Amino acid sequence: MQLTFKQKTALITGADRNTGAVIARTLSRNGATVVIHSNHCDGSAARTAQSLGNSFSVEGDIATERGCHAVLRQLKSQALNIDILVNNYGNAAYAKWDSANTADWLDMYQKNVLSVTRLVQGIVPNMKQRAWGRIVNLGTIGSHRPGKTMPHYYAAKGALANLGVSLTQELAGTGITVNTVSPGLIHTPELESGYRKKAKKKGWGNDWENILAHIVAEEFPNPCGRLATREEVADLVAFLCSDSAGFINGQNIRVDGGAISHI
Repeated sequence: MQLTFKQKTALITGADRNTGAVIARTLSRNGATVVIHSNHCDGSAARTAQSLGNSFSVEGDIATERGCHAVLRQLKSQALNIDILVNNYGNAAYAKWDSANTADWLDMYQKNVLSVTRLVQGIVPNMKQRAWGRIVNLGTIGSHRPGKTMPHYYAAKGALANLGVSLTQELAGTGITVNTVSPGLIHTPELESGYRKKAKKKGWGNDWENILAHIVAEEFPNPCGRLATREEVADLVAFLCSDSAGFINGQNIRVDGGAISHI
């Protein structure tokens, strides 16, 4: 199947690095004009956009109302009408039930829910005018199976999945679809670095394949016996953004190698 996004413009939040950058590259490779967003006003979005070609950049901390409005103003100043909104940005923070305070809970909600709602409210009106649009939210399998640690993060991501279903109903008949992609562990440089440090403490050795075997056996058991790649997540996002996925709507699709077995 060949996907094409010619004459489509996609905004990918948190796309200056990691999975977001891979999603942007995948959409760009298939013909989309991509807008790279960074939460940090440090030039990283512009550098990533320059490396892709036919790309633009915006900056602003979308965990805040002011930052979201700044991003929307930058889109307007560059005459960018967004057809595809990929809400990739989100953030986790370690805490337990007995240590997470009210500010921690609100912080997770700002970063993982309100960052999405503000952009949706700012971008969807133009999508409606063109009677076509795609919104893909990046969630986590933790919304299906939350753990006892990071309860504030899992609660926020659960709200994000709920938001997607509600927005699907609101946009009925507009030509805009809304879906959530919920990965398990994704193999990123940061994740590998973190697990290598953990491996030293646990005596798992230095070989990545051996470390991976321990991760799968002890922390993320799944029938595929490995972690997701960023490219696998990006390919699913790209498909959901395409015309070929026009009848896939309101779904929360897991990318977890079968880790969660319930239907």
